[in-house]
Amino acid sequence: MDGSPVAVMIYFQGVSKSFGRHRVLDELDLHIERGKITFIIGKSGEGKSVTIKHIMGLLKPDKGRIIVDGSDIAEFSRDEARSYRRHFGMLFQHAALFDSMTVLDNILFPLREHTMMSTKDMLVRADEVMEQTGVRQLRGQFPGELSTGEKKRVGLARALVAKPSVLLYDEPTTGMDPLISEMIDQLIVEVSQKETGITSIVISHDLKAAMATSDQIVFLYKGKAALSGPPDDFRQSQDPVIRQFFAGKVEGPMEFL
Repeated sequence: MDGSPVAVMIYFQGVSKSFGRHRVLDELDLHIERGKITFIIGKSGEGKSVTIKHIMGLLKPDKGRIIVDGSDIAEFSRDEARSYRRHFGMLFQHAALFDSMTVLDNILFPLREHTMMSTKDMLVRADEVMEQTGVRQLRGQFPGELSTGEKKRVGLARALVAKPSVLLYDEPTTGMDPLISEMIDQLIVEVSQKETGITSIVISHDLKAAMATSDQIVFLYKGKAALSGPPDDFRQSQDPVIRQFFAGKVEGPMEFL
């Protein structure tokens, strides 16, 4: 990624993707702005994870283009795709830490695997992200000794350590109690503010978090972006599907398969 100041970092242009007879994305158009926090929301089965896998180059569209920093990533070779994915950091839903490694070794893992940094420089960088995420005091502990919130913080530190251009959050607050959820929401905002230029993409069912912390929300429905814009666009929307989803009601025009 070239780090150019173009406002829009990721474009989906008419992207379709089917699995067998089931079309998940149906000529999806969306854009994600550089340096902003974008939430991708929608009910289960609407293609949120499939959209993220396309952004990461793990899936290729049946139709359409995905433009990232001016390049159509669907045209990448295997080596180009592998190099491209190194610009991503990801906080998994359950943190996905290595149980046999200490907190420090978990955080160092991406640097050891994907960079030629000296051990001294790796330790300096790890210390920076541990300080940023508030886990420095946990550096010698193992994942089994950590609380749920601590695991999330360590997972975020690991996602940040290689200085990604794009940070992906996969359902970061699912199953969390309200206090931990709020802590994670605050971390997402803090990371976006402190890591200059980082683009944050959050897959979530947490409407409160989306409305409170996002710069942009993309609402997926029937394989398309039913609405994409800042939180105020959703507050003011009179679309019956969007109003039903945000009200959390079964009754309404939204189809449940």
